[in-house]
Amino acid sequence: MPRSPSASAHKKALDAAIALIAKQGIETTSMDAIAKQSGVSKATIYKHWTDKNSLLLEVMAVVNGLHLRPDFDSGNTRADLVKVLAYRPKEYADVREQIMPHFMAYSAHNQEVGMAWRNMVMDPPRRELRHLLKLAISRGKVIPQLDLDLSLSLLLGPIIYWFVFLRNVEEDPTRLAEGVVDAFWRAFSLPSRKNTTNKHRKLA
Repeated sequence: MPRSPSASAHKKALDAAIALIAKQGIETTSMDAIAKQSGVSKATIYKHWTDKNSLLLEVMAVVNGLHLRPDFDSGNTRADLVKVLAYRPKEYADVREQIMPHFMAYSAHNQEVGMAWRNMVMDPPRRELRHLLKLAISRGKVIPQLDLDLSLSLLLGPIIYWFVFLRNVEEDPTRLAEGVVDAFWRAFSLPSRKNTTNKHRKLA
């Protein structure tokens, strides 16, 4: 189905903003530059977004696939933790890694975007991981005294580090996520009942 003129202009301006930010960063991407790149007038752009920050918030949501996050609870906690940490929407995959460091830097000194970054980008995986860890505790998969806040830092910290420092060196976030979860699981998981039973039989 063809897009309406309004929807088409919205998509063109949004895609132009994404391409410019990926190429040159947020500070040097002006509304004038977006208008020139997209072929959409600045007046029309301001009909869709009240200011640059509101446009940035939509860029953040679209690039991170925040409206389409899947359900990560398959029943296999260890595999689900990997899926949350490695989740990368297919759309805009070619520019996501270029854009994210720019948003991190911009968020450090722009309070509105910084709060949105925390609420929109960081909170969804934090909520999903916390939910999965609580399930793991209730299912006897990890130690019952597990510190959830510390666990979230241990799981998410290496992923953020990858985005900032290693994205051009290590291009496989799934492999990193698997390594992070394996290390976490070795430190905090409980032996399965089956393994414990077998161990007791050998000792008997």
